[in-house]
Amino acid sequence: MQITPEPVNRLIEELSRLPGIGPKTASRLTFYLLRAPVEQALALSEAIRQLKERITFCEVCYNITEVSPCPLCRDERRDRTQICVVEEPLDVLALERTHAYHGLYHVLHGAISPVEGIGPGDLRIAELLKRVQDGSITEVVLATNPTLEGEATAMYLERQLAPLKIRITRLARGLPVGGDLEYADEITLARAIEGRQAM
Repeated sequence: MQITPEPVNRLIEELSRLPGIGPKTASRLTFYLLRAPVEQALALSEAIRQLKERITFCEVCYNITEVSPCPLCRDERRDRTQICVVEEPLDVLALERTHAYHGLYHVLHGAISPVEGIGPGDLRIAELLKRVQDGSITEVVLATNPTLEGEATAMYLERQLAPLKIRITRLARGLPVGGDLEYADEITLARAIEGRQAM
């Protein structure tokens, strides 16, 4: 005998497929939506529908956008000689919040991960190489995450880009501001020492 109605079970199942949402959180969200005003639940439903109908990938940088090319690629004030390569669209948002980078972007939509069956052909690497080969790019900034997968992706990209004779840089890594040395891991400390700067 099924105690919970089928629509409730279905929503719990769908929500639990989302990253970071386990069965308990999915259940809490489902029962919250049951108690919420109808307008709130319908607004959520409409937001999801519009997300799937209106959002696409930029034909140039593969960031998310409503109109392709995206606003960043269309912005003539940006430095068109630099491309910053990131793993995900969220990384573009993080870098843009700093107001420190003014070039173009390229979103790979993941990182090389043999364990998960993700190889170079599963990412937007061929599209990046095509963009760089046109001759207008003088620097590629590799801004992949400082994880095993991110490092593997950066090393692969560096090997692919090296024959093009352009400047290839990597984001600096090291100690966070306000962090204590005693709590930093060995790799972070080693990179902080390697990347030290003159005072």
